Amino acid sequence: MTSEEIGQAIVGIIGEIVPDEDCSGLDPDKNLREQLDLDSMDFLDIVMELRKKYGVEVPEADYPRLATLNSCIEYLAPRMAGA
Repeated sequence: MTSEEIGQAIVGIIGEIVPDEDCSGLDPDKNLREQLDLDSMDFLDIVMELRKKYGVEVPEADYPRLATLNSCIEYLAPRMAGA
């Protein structure tokens, strides 16, 4: 997957988890939880969807690396290369 496709996949998952949030104007360099009304359960749901849809395991120690859209893309790119 390209970086753009990974970003779209993440935004799509977020849209499924919190359908009332508008993801169209996300700043890719700002914290997702601050931009959207995401609580810790929503964040865990996003991680679970990444595993379910793409087979990507994200260890709890790596959760801080998923803070912004850009950091998510950077972290996930090598893990989703074959997706």
